[in-house]
Amino acid sequence: MAHQTLAGPSIETLEAMLDVTYTWGYQETRAKLRDLYDKACRAQWISDDVLPWETDVDLDRPMGPEQLMPLFGSDIYNKLDKKEKENLNRETFSWTLSQFLHGEQGALLATAQIVDSVRDLDSKLYAATQVVDEARHVDVYNRYLHTKIGFSYPVNPHLKTLLDMILTDSRWDMKFLGMQIMVEGLALAAFGMIQKNTEEPLLRALTSYVIGDEARHVAFGVLSLRDYYREQPEAVKREREDFVYEAARLMRDRFLFQEVWEKTGLPTKECMKIAVDNPGQVMFRQLLFAKIVPAIKKMDLLSDRQRVRFQELGILQFENWVDTDLDQSPTGATSARLL
Repeated sequence: MAHQTLAGPSIETLEAMLDVTYTWGYQETRAKLRDLYDKACRAQWISDDVLPWETDVDLDRPMGPEQLMPLFGSDIYNKLDKKEKENLNRETFSWTLSQFLHGEQGALLATAQIVDSVRDLDSKLYAATQVVDEARHVDVYNRYLHTKIGFSYPVNPHLKTLLDMILTDSRWDMKFLGMQIMVEGLALAAFGMIQKNTEEPLLRALTSYVIGDEARHVAFGVLSLRDYYREQPEAVKREREDFVYEAARLMRDRFLFQEVWEKTGLPTKECMKIAVDNPGQVMFRQLLFAKIVPAIKKMDLLSDRQRVRFQELGILQFENWVDTDLDQSPTGATSARLL
């Protein structure tokens, strides 16, 4: 079967309201953000110099434990022959990396907005380094997808909804909360699981470098928001908690692989139900929030009301999670100490 990128718009324009803020107080500094900016400048990397792009990627080889395949253990999966399972592995692999690619483009656009709208100089400077990081991530995932796998998937509707919510909101703190905490926190956890489970050397190396950048991005969000929300009235915090909950639902529901089942001709609704209940996928989706829930707690957005909702999502167990390996990247740019 020939693999081609599925049809979708090549260009889409959103109308977004955004305040652009000059910062004339050049002598006013925030020490921890300045430290984060210095780390980001020293940790920049060039993919052609550090990644083994000459590596041949064996697409017939599973990209992780078979138990994490969304249909594993089901009657549908058990009836597939070896070639069909290999094809399904390629499709789910491409779908997963495609969503990372689309998420990185959303992060690129959102961080450029943060440069415009944030009010202090050190935040503008650090956000500018993240724009460079996100551009590099878009480049490496796009290159891997189209030179190693050979095809990609359009953006998942749940991810697209969340990105649109972030990009069209006019409030600077919502961009931080949506992108730096929710999207970047989930990406950091997902990349960590891929790094630990994949035996594909190019992907493992690529992921290691990306993790180093993502750890700083989450630290940027927590440093920027934790004091701000503590000073806000209860109504503001409740609205932010509602946004966090909605974003968490969207991110959980995006990992049902609907587009894969539609493309491969498998029964879509049945496969989505299997993916929802698959023990490996349940564990995977829960672990995606291992970085997010502690960050939300640090920002005073984990009220008793929110705890009930997080319990329903199956992620409240992470509220006291101690992140001992926030950054295991080869760049050595540890961000946990800043928090």
